[in-house]
Amino acid sequence: MILSKTEAHDGHVRGGQVAAFFADFMALFKGIVLIANVLPVFTGFWLALVFTNTSFAIHVDLFLLTIIGSTLVMAGALVLNNWYEVDLDTVMDRTQIRPTVTGRISLKTTLALGIVLSIVGFVFLAFTTWEAVLYAFIGWFTYVIMYTMWTKRKYTLNTVIGSISGAVTPLIGWAAVGSANHIVPVVLFMILFIWQMPHTFAIAMKRHDEYKAAGVAMLPVIRGFEMTKRQIFVYVACLLPFPFFLVPLGTAFIVVATVLNLAWLGLAIWGFFVKDDMKWARINFVVSVNYIAILFIMMVIVTL
Repeated sequence: MILSKTEAHDGHVRGGQVAAFFADFMALFKGIVLIANVLPVFTGFWLALVFTNTSFAIHVDLFLLTIIGSTLVMAGALVLNNWYEVDLDTVMDRTQIRPTVTGRISLKTTLALGIVLSIVGFVFLAFTTWEAVLYAFIGWFTYVIMYTMWTKRKYTLNTVIGSISGAVTPLIGWAAVGSANHIVPVVLFMILFIWQMPHTFAIAMKRHDEYKAAGVAMLPVIRGFEMTKRQIFVYVACLLPFPFFLVPLGTAFIVVATVLNLAWLGLAIWGFFVKDDMKWARINFVVSVNYIAILFIMMVIVTL
C-alpha cells in the first residue's frame, strides 16, 4: 500500500509528537538519574538473597514489587524536584528544555504526578517489608524536603543531605528480603554516600556559572575550586578501606575495587596541578559514573 503525501506527513507528525512526549517525560523523571538509582536497589536485593542462601526464582514477585515500588518512589521524588525548582531550571542552560520550563507539562500536572507516583510506589513497597518502606521514605523525605525545599538554595551542606537519599537505595533492596542490620548493606550505603560527594562536586564545578546565576549554594560557587578539589580528594580517599569490609565477595572484587579507588585517587591528586579545572572536572564526572557502575555490577557478577 502506498501512502499519500498527506498521510505520510500526518504519520511523521504523530511520530514526532510521540517522541516529543516521551522525551518530555524522560526529562521530567530525570531518566538517567532514575535508571542509575535502580542498579543499587537491584544489587542490594541480589546480595541479600546470596547472603541468606535464598533462591531468586522463588522471589520473583518480591523482586518486581521492590523494583517497581522503589522506582516509582524515586520517580515521584524527582518529579517533585522538577516542580519545585522550575524557577532555577529557567535560569540554568542544561535545564531550560525541561517540560516544566517550556510549559509543555503544567506545574499542576507535575505536582499531581509527583504525589501520585510517590504514593503508588510506597503502596507497592508495603507488600515487601516495612523496613524497605522506611528506607524508601528516608530517601524520599531527604531528597524532596531536606534537599530540594530547604538546603539546596541556602547551604553547601546540601550535597551531604542529597547524598543520603541516593545512599539508601541498596538498603531498600536488601530490606525487602530481610533485615538490613548486616555489614554488607551498611558498607554499600557508606560507599554510595561518600561517592556522591566527589561526583556531585565534579558536576558543580562543570556547571559553576549556571549554579552561580541560579543562586544555588554549591561548594565551588561559595568556596571556590581549590577548596572543592581538596574536598574531592578527601572523599575519594575515604573510599579506600571499604572493599576490605566486603571480604565475602572474594579477592577478585577487592582487587578490582582497590584499583578503581587508587586510580580515582590519582586523578584527584592530579587536580591540584592541572591548569584546566573544567576539563579535569569533566574527566572526574565520567570516572565517577563509571566507578560506581562497575563496582555495583561487579558485586553481582562475583556472586553469580
